Amino acid sequence: MLLCGPSGSGKSLLAARSGLPVLRLDDFYKEGDDPTLPQVAGSSDIDWDHPLSWDADTAVAAIVELCRTGHTKVPVYDISLSARTGEETVGIGRTPLFIAEGIFAAEIVGRCQELGVLADALCLSRGPVRTFRRRFLRDLKEGRKSVPFLLRRGWRLMRAERSIVSRQTSLGAHACDKDEALGRLAAAAAGRCVKARTAA
Repeated sequence: MLLCGPSGSGKSLLAARSGLPVLRLDDFYKEGDDPTLPQVAGSSDIDWDHPLSWDADTAVAAIVELCRTGHTKVPVYDISLSARTGEETVGIGRTPLFIAEGIFAAEIVGRCQELGVLADALCLSRGPVRTFRRRFLRDLKEGRKSVPFLLRRGWRLMRAERSIVSRQTSLGAHACDKDEALGRLAAAAAGRCVKARTAA
């Protein structure tokens, strides 16, 4: 199951509530000194909300390995440092289903579908103002970036939220609120949408 949505829309909380194993796609961000990182237009800020700030190839490889073997090694990423700080093994045990969640999950819907590892793709949406507040409080609490950066990013993302959701749905994700998402996750977990070792 791929779970996307704007930053702060509640993806991680929903994934945790599902009871399913979770692969954090944000751990596949590029490191802060990577020369291919994109910048916000007219600014010196790195655009961490642009797909080019993320390593899609490595993320897809991890999803495929999890589907085929039940475990994979993934980087541990510290957002406040913009760096990978280690590596860990993620396992899904005997479950035929797991959630891969992150703001760029929609970018790999087509690839996962072609590889035969996609059960469903959901885009969680709560509304621009609510998402702005939730994202800012979370990022401030976790010390992810400086306050000025968080405010600039938050304002930019609030204004762009509708277009973000529109892009993610155009890539194949189904827009829904948390209740519908939990219902679709429960249906997939019950085996109505997936086959063992073939879904992400």
